[in-house]
Amino acid sequence: MKTTLLYVSSVILATTVIELEGRATEVANGQGYSTKYDNFDVKKILANDRLLKRYVDCLMDRLPCPSEGKFLKDIMPDAIATKCSKCNEAQKKQAAYILHDLLLYHRAMFFDLCKKYDPTGEARKEYEIEENE
Repeated sequence: MKTTLLYVSSVILATTVIELEGRATEVANGQGYSTKYDNFDVKKILANDRLLKRYVDCLMDRLPCPSEGKFLKDIMPDAIATKCSKCNEAQKKQAAYILHDLLLYHRAMFFDLCKKYDPTGEARKEYEIEENE
């Protein structure tokens, strides 16, 4: 089970990075998101359960958001709908890293976020992500 999950998660990570790299043209044309948080340490958040829960609660409208969380919350619907086509390279890498980590280690949080930001399951279907895996 863990091997399958790791494989699926790795495939999703690789596919996401490859797919997102192909959309760099729009960002180069000035249609991208702000770069203000491009150097934000997402690994620090993902490694700390208390901080991660705080950010997830922010994204789920359960708690007020810190500035980075508000930025993510504001762009997340568009980023999901456009498959991160407006993301620059740093944002693509952060998105792929977060997706990979949430799928492997924080699945309940991942699917809570999916219920809000991907209610039809369209994005999950594209990557063949099932909740019961």
